[in-house]
Amino acid sequence: MITTASWPPADGTRAWTLWLLAMTLHEMSAQVIHQVEEALDEDEKETLFFLCRDVTADVVAPNVRDLLDVLSKQGKLSVGDLAELLYRVKRFDLLQQILKMDKAAVEAHLFRHPHLVSDYRVLMTEIDENLIKSDVSSLIFLMRDYIGRGKITKDKSFLDLVIEMEKLKLVAPDQLDLLEKCLETIHRIDLKTKIQKYKQSDLFSACPAQGVGANYTNGVHASLLNLTLKDPSCNLRLQNGRNKDQRLVEQLGIQRGPVKTSVQESGASVPQHLTEERYRMRSKPLGICLIIDCIGTNIEGLHKTFTSLGFKVQPFLYLRESDIISELHKAAREPKHQDYDSFACVLVSRGSAQSVFGVDKIESGFPLHHIRRMFMGDLCPYLVGKPKLFFLQNYVVSESLLEVDGPAVKTSEPKMPQVGPSTIHCEADFFWSLCTADVSLLEQVPSSPSLYLQFLSQKLGQERKRPLLDLHVELYSKVCDWNSQVPAKKKYHVLLQHTLRKQLILS
Repeated sequence: MITTASWPPADGTRAWTLWLLAMTLHEMSAQVIHQVEEALDEDEKETLFFLCRDVTADVVAPNVRDLLDVLSKQGKLSVGDLAELLYRVKRFDLLQQILKMDKAAVEAHLFRHPHLVSDYRVLMTEIDENLIKSDVSSLIFLMRDYIGRGKITKDKSFLDLVIEMEKLKLVAPDQLDLLEKCLETIHRIDLKTKIQKYKQSDLFSACPAQGVGANYTNGVHASLLNLTLKDPSCNLRLQNGRNKDQRLVEQLGIQRGPVKTSVQESGASVPQHLTEERYRMRSKPLGICLIIDCIGTNIEGLHKTFTSLGFKVQPFLYLRESDIISELHKAAREPKHQDYDSFACVLVSRGSAQSVFGVDKIESGFPLHHIRRMFMGDLCPYLVGKPKLFFLQNYVVSESLLEVDGPAVKTSEPKMPQVGPSTIHCEADFFWSLCTADVSLLEQVPSSPSLYLQFLSQKLGQERKRPLLDLHVELYSKVCDWNSQVPAKKKYHVLLQHTLRKQLILS
């Protein structure tokens, strides 16, 4: 039996590889199986069951614990196999906590050895990750012509649909045309492209016409990362932060008309070029949320909001400027970012038009652009390709504010260089929302809490399943309503800059 004393080093060295080979001859310990089963949520358990269907054709297990136990007793679950399953469900935290392995070590092992899970099943789970509820509902409806009415209900998942299609031989590792056609019908061209790339791979061309339930191992080691690492083609989307259609949506938002839902949410017939991919937001926690409040009026509500969103909140109150810099540097160097899907920072302070102060105003303060610089890809590699969200409320002296007629909205687009297909630019994936207001708002008795942060908290708390850009457009509208009723010194001025390459939903 495997015991915790025998765990390997986590650096993917030759010693680790030899240990792993030795452990393949041992039965998985009940303690390890129990820990894994306890840590997975229901969606992750469903995914794991689906991934294992090719190796469990003769196994009937009511839960993950029994499934893993049976596979272990049958000699089908080595430590490497369990590491692969945790890797496939993106539970890199459990790889470290339970198996003492890091993500890179598992990838190195999988690159050199046959896989427990076929690339076909990896493809299906990746499609599942990128579908929203309305997409699944549309697919189920389209499949009625092939499966029949009532065969699968509206509350079922995409993986349930795939299983039903497999039973009727409508989908298989070498039979994906129908699914590809349906994804095109619901305007998910990004996912259709995933299938096309899979079909062009060596694995698909060599795939035998076998039943999905057949037990086979993928021997094409070089294809491992084709379906797990970020598709480099998406990097071509990065140009000036947003595309033309996103800018149009934001401009329409200030007209106070109803904000249109995204392509994936609406399910309506829209131009193909409006479709876009979504950032993965499934890690637990979603990421670290750093809250630095040098004013002392907002931290409790913000803490509650970001905790409810799934972030690991790290609050700091009344920091000096040197301490602000220190905590930001520490957050940028945090190695746990590699296991999380995003990062958020909320900063509330006094400042000038271009900088923030701590509670001990020193000279000209800490420049705002230096904050963003700390988290760029070349200095913060663990967050490359992941959304980095900044919400700043800065109270400045009156002469630093510019009067704005109409909606208090300014949208700035930093010019970004063209990026090659294998590179993600260091300035990519930022969402930078800066609100400035007159410092006199803090001198009132009682002082007024930030209207901007109140609106932000409400939107994120109540409508988290909608795209963040859409929520921000509506926040603009609410700020506009406020500004139309108050004198200049009580107005809020919002600046949005972003270099997001995909749709972002904090859910």
